[in-house]
Amino acid sequence: MEQITVRLPDGSERQAARGTSVREFIAEKIGPGLAKAAVVARLDGEMVDLSRPLESDTRLEVLTTKSPEALEIARHDAAHVMASIVQRLYPGTQVTIGPTVEDGFYYD
Repeated sequence: MEQITVRLPDGSERQAARGTSVREFIAEKIGPGLAKAAVVARLDGEMVDLSRPLESDTRLEVLTTKSPEALEIARHDAAHVMASIVQRLYPGTQVTIGPTVEDGFYYD
C-alpha cells in the first residue's frame, strides 16, 4: 500500500498507509491515549472528523476537549443529542436552534 507523510505540529513527520483513518493514525503513530482524547482533527487547516481517511501528504493537528474549537463541537453534538431525546420523549415537540454558549449549550 502506498505510504503518505503526515507532518505534526512539532515539525516531526510520520509515515502512514494511504487510506488510514485519522483516528487509526493517531492511535498507531502517536499514542492510544491521544486517540481516546481526540474530538476532531485539523488536516491542512480544515476541521475533519476522526474517521476521515488520510489520502495524501498532509499536516495534522489533533484537537481534544482542552481545545476551545473541539469543546464547541462536543457541546454542539450534545445539544443535538439532547434535542433528539426530547423529541422521542415528547412526540410533537418542535425544536428550533441549539447553539453552544460559553458555559455549555441549550435548545429552544
